Amino acid sequence: MLDVDDHLPLTTVAFEILLAVGERETTGYEVMLAIEARTAGRLNPNPGTLYRAIDRLVGDGLIEVTPTAGGGTKPRRRLSISELGRAVLAAESDRLAAQIDAARSLGASGSTR
Repeated sequence: MLDVDDHLPLTTVAFEILLAVGERETTGYEVMLAIEARTAGRLNPNPGTLYRAIDRLVGDGLIEVTPTAGGGTKPRRRLSISELGRAVLAAESDRLAAQIDAARSLGASGSTR
């Protein structure tokens, strides 16, 4: 089994994908919509970037895939977060929270002076 720290830090897109699949089993298209909604459109990954990142997360064992019958020529894939993926997501969340705490301790509150 791979160590959680072997997967850190996550890219912004990978973090957002894990957040989306951590909420519920979903499709790649639904992941894209969830990312756009959560970030209020600030992050809008193109499909190529999104699906490459999903494939990488699947290959790393952070996302699990369940094929289902689809309406097109290819079966649709249902994506869900794995136990390892959930652990990596939690560790990345803690890492980012520590960075935010450090910035706030320096007075970087996000407001302009």
